[in-house]
Amino acid sequence: MTTWRPHPHIRVVAIGLHWRNGRLLAAEVRDDAGRIKGVRPLGGAIEFGESWRRALVREFNEELGIDVIITGEPLMLENIFVHEGSTGHEVMFIAEVAFPEGTFNGQDRIDFREDNGEEIVARWFDLSDLDVDGGPSLYPTGLKGLLLASKLSTPSS
Repeated sequence: MTTWRPHPHIRVVAIGLHWRNGRLLAAEVRDDAGRIKGVRPLGGAIEFGESWRRALVREFNEELGIDVIITGEPLMLENIFVHEGSTGHEVMFIAEVAFPEGTFNGQDRIDFREDNGEEIVARWFDLSDLDVDGGPSLYPTGLKGLLLASKLSTPSS
């Protein structure tokens, strides 16, 4: 198992919200013991000189091998968090994305590898099952409230 720690500087990232039947696609986030502590929509760091839009399309292509279409303007969120005792700081562009027709139909989960070789599992989650007692957290913290308060709270399929 790979031990991940937040970067020691502010990162600018883009994450995509993909919905299927009202459920959000998110990757499992694990603690050092391998237990699922939460889930996070897919995406990643914006490279120097790269727009958030280009970064979001690139990240999905690298992670899932598909070309997504960004379907709206981004929400912005500052994310200061602690993971396994280390503080992380991100500025996030968060936008809805559409998959090519028929992509991953019939699949309940998507398995892929990060650049560092870490095996990742992504599944579709109902927002009502996240950030509740006994359920996984939705990362970044505050995303669920932002989604419920925004136009993105009524996801398309």
